[in-house]
Amino acid sequence: MAETLGMLCDKLTIIKLKQYHSEDPARLESLEKQEKVMQQEIDEFVASAISGAIPIEKLSFAANKVFKKEGNTVKDVIGTIGIVFAQLADVNCKLWHEQEKVYDFELVPDNEKNNVVKQLALLNLERNKCIDEIDRQFALSIKTKS
Repeated sequence: MAETLGMLCDKLTIIKLKQYHSEDPARLESLEKQEKVMQQEIDEFVASAISGAIPIEKLSFAANKVFKKEGNTVKDVIGTIGIVFAQLADVNCKLWHEQEKVYDFELVPDNEKNNVVKQLALLNLERNKCIDEIDRQFALSIKTKS
């Protein structure tokens, strides 16, 4: 398995965002199927991890982002898996709306363009921190139960 619980959670939040922003019945039907598949994948992943079918070292795949930390402060990611999952969903909502600005980038005033690009970068860093923290906590909880 090349994915982690954090990555699967990330995908589920994006499916939910697409559902929220769509009105097309065919698209909504497709997204509902994707949501069910993703929920099943998450359940199977968790069950496999608990049973030991997934080795502890494969429960996380750190993003290991390399970036200039000075001037790129990213919100702390702390709390339980549920709290971090909620933060991930919030970050993905913010990312969605910031990304919408890029689709019509020519309409963004010149003096705001740098801020849009910077926000996308910072939100993506926070998103990766959330994914990594979900994975870290999940691996730790599995490790302490074995």
